[in-house]
Amino acid sequence: MRVLLIKTSSLGDVIHSLPALTDAMRAIPGIRFDWVVEEGFAEIPTWHPAVDRVIPVALRRWRKNLWSTLRGGEWRQFKARLNEQRYDLVIDAQGLLKSALLTRYVPAPVAGLDRASAREPLASRFYDRGYAVPWGVHAVERVRQLFALALGYPLPSGSGDYALDRQRLLAGRSAEPYLLFLHGTTWATKHWPELYWRELAERLSAAGWAIRLPWGNAEEQARAERIASGLDRVSVLPKLNLAGVAAELAGARACVAVDTGLGHLAAALDVPTISLYGPTNPGFTGAYGRGQRHLASDFPCAPCLKKTCAYQPTAEDRQRFDLASELPLCFTRLNPMRVAGELQALLAERIA
Repeated sequence: MRVLLIKTSSLGDVIHSLPALTDAMRAIPGIRFDWVVEEGFAEIPTWHPAVDRVIPVALRRWRKNLWSTLRGGEWRQFKARLNEQRYDLVIDAQGLLKSALLTRYVPAPVAGLDRASAREPLASRFYDRGYAVPWGVHAVERVRQLFALALGYPLPSGSGDYALDRQRLLAGRSAEPYLLFLHGTTWATKHWPELYWRELAERLSAAGWAIRLPWGNAEEQARAERIASGLDRVSVLPKLNLAGVAAELAGARACVAVDTGLGHLAAALDVPTISLYGPTNPGFTGAYGRGQRHLASDFPCAPCLKKTCAYQPTAEDRQRFDLASELPLCFTRLNPMRVAGELQALLAERIA
């Protein structure tokens, strides 16, 4: 049986789909998958043993340059690739209108979430088979349930398995112990204050840990350099592609992360991680896996799920906190002393 999976983005969403492929691989002997995914994440599906072919799509880039995309032939080439292989089924695991539209170019039955289950209900109109998958459970479990329904096997009990080969990423790497700080994220409200990253780096480097800081753009590089400035055991990594970052993650003893796609990749690679949540809810989209510890703020307005903080500091807040460097204030409940203590406990737990 050959299935085309459509799950284009984001990084965390792509990673959340991996355990469903593992379930299907174990339930249906010989099943193989091709995967349509955004070009920036195209390496990830290649790491799973059930995936044969990756078909990159560039919807984000194409929308910005629509005329040149059509004129240059990229769209035509992409549609041709969708028809190079015959598929028994297409699964749209994204549940968005943009992903549902891509299914129209594949001559095969299409399965996806029904109207009440999809993130964008209109997407369900494009499916031949729509399945009800309840909200209120983790995103990994929702994809696992969709696959089990669409492919007709009982949902396996127990936690999902990403089935990634860490040893392949670790080949030839040094065994020096180090920690990784995943400080970059998208929303401004999901950023742990830089002041806290610096204090945590000082605490952990003084305790003898080497710390490495990856970055993905100029802003993140500048922040990493400020965090590391003057600390001998803290280093800023060079510019890395996704495979390079994955290798750094696979070799780390542990990570500290904000709510970011790389935190999900750390979980997929079975790296013990402390993940910090201010405005977001780890119950539905938190890092999923063994050795994952979620620290969620209990600030009165958290989780607000907002990209812009609307909280108005009180007079007491202004006295207690530095509003120039400790925003958003929901993260004041997750200060560096607490995070360092939780990290030490997590490391001791993994050793035990």
